[in-house]
Amino acid sequence: MRLGGSFRWLWLASLSLLWACGVPTSTPSPSPLTAQLALTSSAFTPGATIPVEHTCDGADRSPPLAWSEPPPGTASLALLVEDPDAPGGTFIHWLLYELPAHTRSVAAGIPPLDTLPDGARQGRNDFGTLGYRGPCPPPGRSHRYVFRLYALDRPTGLAPGATRDQFLRAIEGHILATGELVGIYGR
Repeated sequence: MRLGGSFRWLWLASLSLLWACGVPTSTPSPSPLTAQLALTSSAFTPGATIPVEHTCDGADRSPPLAWSEPPPGTASLALLVEDPDAPGGTFIHWLLYELPAHTRSVAAGIPPLDTLPDGARQGRNDFGTLGYRGPCPPPGRSHRYVFRLYALDRPTGLAPGATRDQFLRAIEGHILATGELVGIYGR
């Protein structure tokens, strides 16, 4: 019994420390006042299967994405792609930020460069590399892949290679609008 209590105390102390240090424990939800963006892909429809070409079983190319006009005051756009169904917890597949505010789409097959020609920067995914890495779930049930676009009132100021936690801290309190597209993939 004493050992169980020690572990419970350690777990609570660790959680409190993370909270006190400001480490985000979840993706920020838009406030009720946050505008919505329409985020789409010509490769798949919402809730549909992501084509093999955009997964680890294919060419592992990022899918083409397009979105609606962001609200006035948008200074920068950012994209986060996550697998919330991964066995070890949410898994990051792509982090793209500092997209110019006038951008309305990204083409398929964005190369894994730290900085793109338009100035956009790519962060580190949970595979430990820069850029997009597609769905690659373990055999079994299908996973959801959430593509989330953020319209921000300022650039993030992050250097290339930022982590999800750094990104979430940088955008906190600066989200003007969000858009979401969910695709499915299983093996």
